[in-house]
Amino acid sequence: MLKIPKSELDTRLQRVKDELSRWDDRWQYAAVIGKINIFYLTGTMVDGLLFISKEDETIFWVRRSYERTIIESEFDNVKPMNSFRDLSIYYGDSMQGDIYLESSSVSLDWWKMLTKYLPFENYKNIDNVLKRVRSIKSEYELALMKKSGELHHELLLNIIPSILREGMSEADLGAEIFERFLKIGYHGVSRFSMSYSEVLLGHICFGDNSLFPTAFDGASGTIGLSPAVAGLGSRDRLLKSGDYVYIDVASGYEGYHTDKTRIYKFGGQIDRDVEIIHNRCIDIQNGTADLLVSGAVPEEIFKTIWSSIDDGFKTNFMGFGSHQVKFLGHGVGLYVDEYPVIAEKFKEPLEENMTIAVEPKKGIVGIGMVGVEDTYLVTDSGGVCITGNDNKKIIKL
Repeated sequence: MLKIPKSELDTRLQRVKDELSRWDDRWQYAAVIGKINIFYLTGTMVDGLLFISKEDETIFWVRRSYERTIIESEFDNVKPMNSFRDLSIYYGDSMQGDIYLESSSVSLDWWKMLTKYLPFENYKNIDNVLKRVRSIKSEYELALMKKSGELHHELLLNIIPSILREGMSEADLGAEIFERFLKIGYHGVSRFSMSYSEVLLGHICFGDNSLFPTAFDGASGTIGLSPAVAGLGSRDRLLKSGDYVYIDVASGYEGYHTDKTRIYKFGGQIDRDVEIIHNRCIDIQNGTADLLVSGAVPEEIFKTIWSSIDDGFKTNFMGFGSHQVKFLGHGVGLYVDEYPVIAEKFKEPLEENMTIAVEPKKGIVGIGMVGVEDTYLVTDSGGVCITGNDNKKIIKL
């Protein structure tokens, strides 16, 4: 069992406190409930509440399972609780003033319980504080992400070309990818912060199935298994010679993700006009990666790259038809979709050791989505790819 070291947890907690002070130097209390942030700050993903105090002790209150927490977590101040009533008894009259909470993780039922037993005067939003702290990776986290990147490269460059065969369905390919991926170390899940985003691996598409509209906030689409499960791949779409194959799947290792996309041509020659469009996406990715310098502003990066793309190319770029998205890249970490985003309105400068997926893609009628995606580390000299070094061109099989 790989445990997050106590020194790492201590540093993360202190960074949250420091960032809260940067936002509001008068803050006193914060409560973390969301499973991802609980994992980030304690090393275990259980049902509990981390009660952070600026001046007093921080306590991890665990409802289920306290025993698992003691086994998995190096956090040194853990107490069992049956309900929020236990916190009310423990803290008593000290629960005054303001408290910061994750608005994205608190349901109406939780809110009713919280306000009943944690009767603070004001409840403020800590989401952006936590997103920003998580966006800057420690050396410990980067080691896990680089391992995820190695698994990603092995899957897309070696495993997938070896298992593609005529007559298999998209769903068949998805099932075989999942099995092979698990065997080499994949952690088994793709986590997204978007509400109700159920993603099985990612988008696995033959031909123009990758242009099918979805509710997913990304450049590509998929028909999926059914209207009830718009993911993995279709059971009905079978691979045939001449198809372009679009694979956009997340990798993950010990909780940390990377994001990567590759395009394959199954039989026949690569169409020259398709190759030109794909290679232009590679150029856009390389240009964007060069600008991932600590201190650079995401909005300015987006505007610089966007202004370099001619209007004709922008048609069906970053999505087909009305399914276009307004970004070129996104942060990656414990979620596949993290802060920051390479898009307008993101004005906070990049910092060293942020990790960002850059994904210029373009839809082509009758062909499908082409383009590329890789995950980069922000450095003082530009983005460094952590998902493997290859020429990114369409892979001919």
